[in-house]
Amino acid sequence: MIEFLSEKLDWIDVNYWFYIFNDLSLIYIILPFFVIELIRYAWQKRLNKELIFDSIANIITFGAFFLIEIILGLLAITKVYYWLYNNFSLPHLELNWITIISCILLADFAYYWEHRTMHRIGIGWATHTVHHSSPHFNMSVAYRFGPLDAIMPIVFSLPIVMLGFDPILVLLSEVFVQVFQTLLHTEIIGKLTKPIEFIFNTPSHHRVHHGSNKQYWDKNYAGILIIWDRIFGTFEPEVETVKYGISEPLNSTNPIKVFFHGITRLSKKMKSVHGFKNKFLVLIKPPDWLPK
Repeated sequence: MIEFLSEKLDWIDVNYWFYIFNDLSLIYIILPFFVIELIRYAWQKRLNKELIFDSIANIITFGAFFLIEIILGLLAITKVYYWLYNNFSLPHLELNWITIISCILLADFAYYWEHRTMHRIGIGWATHTVHHSSPHFNMSVAYRFGPLDAIMPIVFSLPIVMLGFDPILVLLSEVFVQVFQTLLHTEIIGKLTKPIEFIFNTPSHHRVHHGSNKQYWDKNYAGILIIWDRIFGTFEPEVETVKYGISEPLNSTNPIKVFFHGITRLSKKMKSVHGFKNKFLVLIKPPDWLPK
């Protein structure tokens, strides 16, 4: 078994499997699931104009986010990653199943801390609040991104590159974690068996994360493994019915307003406080912080 896991792999094979699990999942899981969700909404008489426009806004915000991510990914991120990889990393690791699995686990661990940071500092929440602002919970919400959502992960991914993991493998692993997260945005699947619920992030755990109920605030940050939340004290089970959205509802399906509302609110808050120090603290303190 160890010999099989440590056997060197070719990049063409690795790219193929990531293509199957990352890219093609949109066709064989996400879109069919979203159609089922729409049918379910119609059956429950919840399918209305507001929900449809909200879903359209989600896709438009993803388009804007994707454009920013492509520019950053092609022109900046890969250059920074490869510069560190070639100058400041530990000895480069071979490409095999051990390094792939290890990289995915490290990317998942990094995602937990990046996600937690996005919730707990002002500038992070200003962009991440876009994802949480929908009053609905379905596959389209997974594609609801803010303008700076492609930037924050860089800081948390660089240490993985410096450990000797190939930058492309790191990026592919990050996408894998994001795709796994996408599959959790559904009300169709209830709670799963206890071993799965204990170890893995599930739709039930992620519904909690999207809850505006006060006991659900800042809980269940996990990507793939919920054990990070259990270890670091941020786990909350789904008990009370989840009310989706944010504490200050957006009440809009205008994609431009949806995409920029967090940055707009942060700017207004910075203008409302006095002194350079307080304005800076608004950026790095928790979103509900105000100077005494």
